[in-house]
Amino acid sequence: MTKKSISYSEALAEIEMIVEKIENNELDIDDLAQNVKRVAELIKFCKAKLKTTEEEVEKILKDFEEN
Repeated sequence: MTKKSISYSEALAEIEMIVEKIENNELDIDDLAQNVKRVAELIKFCKAKLKTTEEEVEKILKDFEEN
């Protein structure tokens, strides 16, 4: 996962920044693999955050419906 605790918004912003650098050919070949690996880690983090949030919302809605 990511090296430090970051928010979903921060992770998404970092992904966008790296993708923009790749699209603009701003990364040399030595940095490309490292940045692609970082994007993969960030995407994994974002997917996990979305899944957790979805589960929390579903639980809240279920509890609300039961009352």
